[in-house]
Amino acid sequence: MTSHYLAELFSLQGRVALVTGGSSGIGRAIAEALARAGASVVVVARREAELAATTAALEAHGCRAAWVSADLGSGDGVRAAAEQAVTAFGEPDILVNSAGINLRPPMGEIGDEVWDATMAVNLRAPFLLGERFGPGMAERGFGRIIHVSSQQAFRAFVQSGAYGVSKAGLEGLARSQAEAWSPHGVTCNTLVPGFVMTPLNARLSGDPEKVAALAARTMIGRNGLAGDFAGAAVFLASRASAYVTGQALFVDGGLSSH
Repeated sequence: MTSHYLAELFSLQGRVALVTGGSSGIGRAIAEALARAGASVVVVARREAELAATTAALEAHGCRAAWVSADLGSGDGVRAAAEQAVTAFGEPDILVNSAGINLRPPMGEIGDEVWDATMAVNLRAPFLLGERFGPGMAERGFGRIIHVSSQQAFRAFVQSGAYGVSKAGLEGLARSQAEAWSPHGVTCNTLVPGFVMTPLNARLSGDPEKVAALAARTMIGRNGLAGDFAGAAVFLASRASAYVTGQALFVDGGLSSH
């Protein structure tokens, strides 16, 4: 009885998920969680070797998985990736935007190149993928859009720069998507990490003092791990979260409240 109840709430059996940035860090942990909860998962990222390794690991768990190598910094690249992704398992029910770039020159030295590259990957790509898949989800009456945001979307620290601006925009995009499509069964929310030891944070993770200081800012007393996002991702992707939309779920060990 218990397992049946949990399956009704949280199972992703029969669902199709597309996860950008799904070959490393938080994105990979989310891709694995969704796949092991029953979804057929398409992982989209740049590096073919990492994509192949991720897909092989998922298949070793008995999951259905495929990958697409793409340049999400180009509008054409995003559109091509979307069309290639649907050839694996069909149109997605779940879209996770975890791909991101983290360029942090001083504010007065950002320049057009860094600004444009940051906005293209961190904000335009999630917008374009939402435009491609959101209306179809709404037409079918079910959809889940999950964006991986950042503390810098809400507060400036550790030199937020253009990165923080892009993530603040992502929070706004989530609310706009939720307003547009939630009446049709499509929820849209963000996951907000604290400091997580991933390749995206290599700039800080190589500084033991800063790593320790960030851990001390949490209530739990440690920095995040990619696997900490598995349960939250399955919740937001499943039927269990049907009445949760337009929200930011902080998975940060209490950092934002401390």
